Amino acid sequence: MSTEAPSNHSNLEKLETLALVQGINQEDQSIASSVAKAEEQLVSLIDAVFKQLEKGGRLFYLGAGTSGRLGVVDASECPPTFGVGFDKVIGIIAGGDGAMRRAVEFAEDDENQGFLDLEHYKVNTQDFVIGIAASGRTPYVVGVLKRCNERGIPTGCVVCNENSVVAANSNYPVEIITGPEFITGSTRMKAGTATKMALNTITTSVMIKLGRVVGNKMVDMQLTNHKLIDRGAKMIMDETGLDYETAKLILQKEGNVRISIEKIRGW
Repeated sequence: MSTEAPSNHSNLEKLETLALVQGINQEDQSIASSVAKAEEQLVSLIDAVFKQLEKGGRLFYLGAGTSGRLGVVDASECPPTFGVGFDKVIGIIAGGDGAMRRAVEFAEDDENQGFLDLEHYKVNTQDFVIGIAASGRTPYVVGVLKRCNERGIPTGCVVCNENSVVAANSNYPVEIITGPEFITGSTRMKAGTATKMALNTITTSVMIKLGRVVGNKMVDMQLTNHKLIDRGAKMIMDETGLDYETAKLILQKEGNVRISIEKIRGW
């Protein structure tokens, strides 16, 4: 596996801080181009996810360790950003929510637990399941993909190695080949960054296709703090020509940018 190949850098403990920063940054420069090489795979996956969610299905992310955490983070950001329910995009990490903060030993090695975790949500053929595994061989992820395929539940994956068992068990694999890490085998670094980019691309594109963005604005975002209320009021100003205070009052009354704009245009 290329993610386990020896680092291109050595004697790290002897380097000055500037050399460490430059070395890490040098490795990071390759990430965007690695993601770009997977664009066609991302398109196929995104279109497939969109079809399921458009019909009322849900998107599930499953992973272990860093991969699992990234899935949970991306899923948790969809409701406030796009105004969808917390049950629309769901992130599941091996070992349960406690593993977000503290590693659960050997949780990723159980090939049966992933689908048991999914069954808690009554997963079905309307849904879409994406396995996340930098190595491409995590048993927790492999097991859930196999069982989903057996039951006709469409699957995809995000991996950072070629010809992996995870990709082989995915209907729509995305392979982002990031190569050796700055610290040998530390896939929380380049592989983690590439995975984060891929997941952002997937959910953002799907939500745009579902109509959750107008122009380039998050018109369905949740107004959970003063900053977002201010942003929403300015969106309304741009779209309607109203002054700030009036736009803000209407937004606070309606609780949603899209609804506020539609109401104003209907006057």
